[in-house]
Amino acid sequence: MTARHARGGGRLAELDLLRFVAALAVLAFHFFVAYASVWGSRPSGLFPALAPLAGLGILGVELFFVISGFVILMTVWGKGIGAFARSRLVRLYPAYWISLAAVAALYGLTGAKALNPKLSPLEYGVNATMLQRLFGVQDASGVYWSLWAELRFYLLIAVLVLIGVTYGRVLAFMGLWLAAAIAVKSVPFLQVELLEEIVMPGYAGYFVAGMALYLIHKYGSAWLPWVFVVAAWGLSLDSALERVAGRIELAGFKAMPVTETGVVITITVIFAAMALVALGLLRLPSSPVLTALGGTTYPLYLLHSVVAVALIPPLAGSMPAWVLATATVLASLVVSYLVYSCAERPIQRLLRPRRATPAPQAPATPITWDEKASVP
Repeated sequence: MTARHARGGGRLAELDLLRFVAALAVLAFHFFVAYASVWGSRPSGLFPALAPLAGLGILGVELFFVISGFVILMTVWGKGIGAFARSRLVRLYPAYWISLAAVAALYGLTGAKALNPKLSPLEYGVNATMLQRLFGVQDASGVYWSLWAELRFYLLIAVLVLIGVTYGRVLAFMGLWLAAAIAVKSVPFLQVELLEEIVMPGYAGYFVAGMALYLIHKYGSAWLPWVFVVAAWGLSLDSALERVAGRIELAGFKAMPVTETGVVITITVIFAAMALVALGLLRLPSSPVLTALGGTTYPLYLLHSVVAVALIPPLAGSMPAWVLATATVLASLVVSYLVYSCAERPIQRLLRPRRATPAPQAPATPITWDEKASVP
């Protein structure tokens, strides 16, 4: 496969929408199923009609991982390791630091108790590196766990970038990763902590599927990338069923009313939606609204729990649960958009290196480029 046969690889508005849907799914899972300590009672009892669907929102993070595999491969294609590292630092840390400051202020300056990580100032400082799990320090917010998976994915991608990103090397990388994930998941003597941390058997299928689908998007359908997508779907389905079953075992089915059939359908829909994106069958025109939704996604994911803890406990007894839940969702959206537009974007502009103005050149045949790649 050569570059002249490749399709364009710019910003995809449909991925902005899918990312926003994934964040809303996670928010719904937390607000309507998981946050018993925030509500002071079991949320599934407060919202019995919504809980079975909202419970599937736990898999919103899995959609994030598939999108990440797609977009990160798009981002690194033709780029060096320095550009990749800078782009990830600029993309991840500003909103993360804002959310960490919000968490520290919430528990340090108010009497909030729900979801309190009870960290020392030093432990908050370690959290600021985003490497707290590497040092055995608790996450300041429960949603930070997925960032540790993303960072490990970036490390593996960095190895690929150093080797050189080509069609054949990406195929080999995906094949080796899938084989290693299946081996670590199924062979008892390989189930050691170091291997599991590197290979990520619980999440490898999602990242590999996204990468394979990007190859299909860029170069067109071929049998081997589709084989990887199907194999990744099988591995991901097993992981999703295992993760949801663990949650049900911990909380009980009444608190987490999700069926195996619902998990199978949800994972399949995630893969089908991303396949439609890869094939160009799910295309949306770029618009400021979709761009804003995509930009709001990351702050919404990081900050919705802070908003919930700040609003729900003091107001829970003064209004109906549905009214309070709706108000909290709207407040989370407003706060997240303000963080994105008034803080995250300006900080990112400051951190991004300035581009030198190109020297004037003779007119040439115009080339149309798509927008900058969407990032998870």
